Amino acid sequence: EVQLVESGGGLVQAGGSLRLSCAYSGLRIGDYAIGWFRQAPGKSRVGVSGISGADGTTYYADSVKGRFTISNDNSKNTVYLQMNNMKPEDTAIYYCAAAVGTAAAMGVPSAIPHEYGYWGQGTQVTVSS
Repeated sequence: EVQLVESGGGLVQAGGSLRLSCAYSGLRIGDYAIGWFRQAPGKSRVGVSGISGADGTTYYADSVKGRFTISNDNSKNTVYLQMNNMKPEDTAIYYCAAAVGTAAAMGVPSAIPHEYGYWGQGTQVTVSS
């Protein structure tokens, strides 16, 4: 059974940093991609970043490029999202999600939520101005 558990959310001032963690289990080595998504109040869930479990390929949404960094520690079965120089518009519930299978695992991970079959419970991130 695939399980994903996020942690690390909280309240931070604009310009500050947070690191989110996504602890995963039940995924076959190299046969998955993990994405980070966020959903602000009244808005749709959107892709923020993702990483391939097969080859480490990453993507970033334009809104976070240069500020956020995704990484995967296979020894700890944990994907991290380091968020620096945070802005009030980064305020949202952040979710990690997993897509499994060869097609999902290779190349640039998808930014489309419905292409991910497994989701964590989410963690609130609030950035004050």
